[in-house]
Amino acid sequence: MAWFYLILAGLLEILWAYGMKASQGFTRPVWSAVTLAAMAASVGLLALAMRSLPLGTAYAIWTGIGALGAFILGIVALGEAATPMRILSAALILAGLIGLKLATPS
Repeated sequence: MAWFYLILAGLLEILWAYGMKASQGFTRPVWSAVTLAAMAASVGLLALAMRSLPLGTAYAIWTGIGALGAFILGIVALGEAATPMRILSAALILAGLIGLKLATPS
């Protein structure tokens, strides 16, 4: 169950990152509320995952899911640049996340 909580926490991190951008510096109330709710839920689920997963693994995977998801969302939905160096860098983050998962007992 810990890995499920961790993945869901990471997905919520993507939501709050996007929500923060959409809130335009917390000047749009609905997006500001979505951002804050997603942040709270994400951290809460991370805490649940950390009950049985190592701190370093859980935190790195949580931030990695958020970083990669925000990166992809930025390219797909916001028209951000998809340069070879940016894609390679994101692929290295993904490789690190896979390595951490493989090296961590279930």
